[in-house]
Amino acid sequence: MLHRGVGTCLRQHLSLILLLVHAWCGSVDGKREIPVGAIFHQVPDHSYESEIAFRYAIERVNMHEKHFELVPIVRYVSPEDSFKTERKVCELAAEGVTAVFGPSSILTSGIVGSICKTLEIPHIITHWDPEPLGGIDPELQAMTINLYPEADVLSRALADLIVDYSWKSFTIIYDSDEGLMRLKDILQIHGPSDAPITVRQIDDDPDYRPLLKDIQSSGESHIILEIRPDRILELLRQAKEVKMLEEYQSYIITSLDAHTIDFEELRYSRSNITALRLMDTKSFDIKNAVHDWEQGEARMKRQFRVSPEHVHTESALYNDAVKIYATAIRELDATEEITPSRLSCGSKNLRQWPFGLRIINYMKVKTEHGITGPIIFDDFGRRAHFHLDIIELSKDEGFKKIATWDPTHGVNYTRSQGEVYSQIVESLQNKTFIVASRIGAPFLMFKEKKDGEFLEGNNRFEGYSLELIDGISKILGFQYRMELVPDGKYGSYNKVTKKWDGLVKHLLDRKKADLAVCDLTITYERRTAVDFTMPFMTLGISILYAKPVQQPKDLFSFLSPLSLDVWIYMATAYLGVSVLLFVLSRMAPADWENPHPCKQDNDEVENIWDMFNALWLTMGSIMGQGCDILPKAISTRLVAGMWWFFALIMLSSYTANLAAFLTMERMDATIESAEDLAKQSKIKYGVVMGGSTMAFFQTSNFSTYQRMWASMESARPSVFTKSNDEGRDRVIKGKRMYAFLMESTSLEYITERYCDLTQIGGLLDSKGYGIAMPVNSPYRTAISGAVLKMQEEGKLYQLKTRWWKEMRGGGQCTEAPNSSQENELGIGNVGGVFVVLALGCLCAFIIGILEFLWNVRKVAVEEKVTPWDALKAELKFALSISVTSKPVHNTLSESTASGKSSLRSKSESRRGSESVGRANNNVRTAASLSNIDKIGFVFDKN
Repeated sequence: MLHRGVGTCLRQHLSLILLLVHAWCGSVDGKREIPVGAIFHQVPDHSYESEIAFRYAIERVNMHEKHFELVPIVRYVSPEDSFKTERKVCELAAEGVTAVFGPSSILTSGIVGSICKTLEIPHIITHWDPEPLGGIDPELQAMTINLYPEADVLSRALADLIVDYSWKSFTIIYDSDEGLMRLKDILQIHGPSDAPITVRQIDDDPDYRPLLKDIQSSGESHIILEIRPDRILELLRQAKEVKMLEEYQSYIITSLDAHTIDFEELRYSRSNITALRLMDTKSFDIKNAVHDWEQGEARMKRQFRVSPEHVHTESALYNDAVKIYATAIRELDATEEITPSRLSCGSKNLRQWPFGLRIINYMKVKTEHGITGPIIFDDFGRRAHFHLDIIELSKDEGFKKIATWDPTHGVNYTRSQGEVYSQIVESLQNKTFIVASRIGAPFLMFKEKKDGEFLEGNNRFEGYSLELIDGISKILGFQYRMELVPDGKYGSYNKVTKKWDGLVKHLLDRKKADLAVCDLTITYERRTAVDFTMPFMTLGISILYAKPVQQPKDLFSFLSPLSLDVWIYMATAYLGVSVLLFVLSRMAPADWENPHPCKQDNDEVENIWDMFNALWLTMGSIMGQGCDILPKAISTRLVAGMWWFFALIMLSSYTANLAAFLTMERMDATIESAEDLAKQSKIKYGVVMGGSTMAFFQTSNFSTYQRMWASMESARPSVFTKSNDEGRDRVIKGKRMYAFLMESTSLEYITERYCDLTQIGGLLDSKGYGIAMPVNSPYRTAISGAVLKMQEEGKLYQLKTRWWKEMRGGGQCTEAPNSSQENELGIGNVGGVFVVLALGCLCAFIIGILEFLWNVRKVAVEEKVTPWDALKAELKFALSISVTSKPVHNTLSESTASGKSSLRSKSESRRGSESVGRANNNVRTAASLSNIDKIGFVFDKN
């Protein structure tokens, strides 16, 4: 790599040394004259400027060249005179020209190119040249070089700009077939499903107003002007007269000479006018060239004035053409001396210039940079790579560069977003917007008049929308005037008439509205017709319905977790298991046991499982408390185990659902979601006719919403309403037989003021409200920025709180939050539990009294005392709460000594037998709990 680089440097230095030696030798002999020809048109246009650029570009070359001097030979022809053009070319060839520049007409240029091809004289042109229908013939184009941008590449630049501007539709105005050919790439960027492109041709009639009015009536706001430069200003002037040069119209001028037109009278129009330029008018090269032109004409005693900003593209291309041709002569002359030859067109022995093909091939591979930027040719001599400036008409400095374009990188903007925003905000100063809206609480309402008060203008209204646009206007500094749409509709598209109504229609007719502010939902269909700012409020569709009527509270609502059938089945199962347990225990040998375990030779066994114990075991199991006695046989244990499992499941289910059933109010039949509405046919439901909610159900692919739309569409009488207020009134009067589907923001407003209405279920979708404006409005970015600023500062939240919960009766349905009280159970919910407890206690008390009286009777019989004495003795003991032990009997008569000793001996005997009985019972219980059938114990009988 190092050796290769060194070799390259040596060859370059050697070439430079040879060039200097040749230049020194040439300077001794003097300069050789090398004639070059040029053909210009005899028409009063900028051809004179092109000729000046050609002559003084040659003069500047001659100032720096030491070996040769270019001698210009100029001829003039008419653009349509092909015969004279042919004769003039042959005259130039006879004078020995080494190249022919021009002419700028496609017709005459073709004749010149054909002759130059025959004589192999370089032909250099500077105008747009379309590609032949059959494609490029390399033989015919072998001697032609064109510095004008290649047709297909230039068309692609225009197409890239349109795509970058997001133009969905546009109208092309052209004046010649050549102009339409230049736009072939633009005509191909739209597909079959895209909006149509309108193409309109203008004739020689200078009145363009009828055409412009037709375009205006179609609603088109994007226009491409492919017309001659001398027609552009007049067409735009007439467009201004018919109100087609407003802020919503945008124009792209395809001519590369648009910057030369004096747009002074149109600089303050609000329309966007964009053009393309091949040169940087602020560069040093173009300023230097213009200086040469003016000074040269001054030496010739002629007046010539032109500013660099108004130099024609053809003039700059002639300057660059001379420069690149002189470079080719200089480089080739360094190796072989270039000598002119006089050639004849009609000679039988046709001769060709031997250096022409070499010069053309060198120019094709040589890369130069001139006034018009980089100059690079393809194999056919077309300028396939170039840079374009995208310029925009501004109020302050005329055309201003905003971006560049090249085939590699496409559109590249040179201004920042901050500059764009500042420019838009500046244009908003002192502008008055017409803001369209509709009456609908709380967004816009008529202000309540006081006695003797007269309201006009914006003071007629109040509401969220008014304060929203007022806040935006204070941020951006514009004025506004609120206007109501006559039909009061939001805006929907009629597929039969192919027209919009409501707010969207007003925006499409730009004379009636600049903005639309209300509860206007951003939808795809509306987005195709108008533009929206970022959403200032998010929402969704929900259901407005009457609140359910609360039924009287039920004392026995604690029974609600289980139905009556389940309670009956449980009671039956309880009795059945108890009976089964009793029967199986009577049959099972393991449940018959010795009542006296210490007496191994006892002939009698007993069974503790009577019906009472069986019922007690199953009751203890289902209550989750268990029992002191347990079955021993496998069959009875299996029955008890299955019952315990059943009792556990039922108890768990009951307790899990008890709280929910107790806290839930007993209501009449109600709905809880959109699915509930779709599944039934008793309760009707509807939406606002023509609104976004209706469009949601019409276009939804979800089966539930499709069924709902079919139900709404077929309902008779109609379930659709003209407004949200009508839907609200219909819900109130419908006695829970009508539900209304509406946007959640409006629903929240209604439920804050109508306490008998409520929201059912969640949101069916998610969307937003936005401020609408005409398509491609230049103010969308600025207004969206103002909305975002209000959101970040919390002003949007404050506005919603103010108009939803404070103004016009808001907040009257709002209850003080108390989460603990919401979950509390009242006596009306659980009172039945206390009733059951009281009844149980009463029954237990009565049974206890009966047991007490029965015991008194037994004591009276056993002790042989009167029932009254036995009752007094038992009551006395029962009321002595400090006594913790009870003797077997009470001393009923102290006067009878024999009675005392008899009672004492009986008491001791009974105490002993009861102690033994209790011990035996404890043994049996312990044995059953530990699953041990037989355990031997030794008791002390003392």
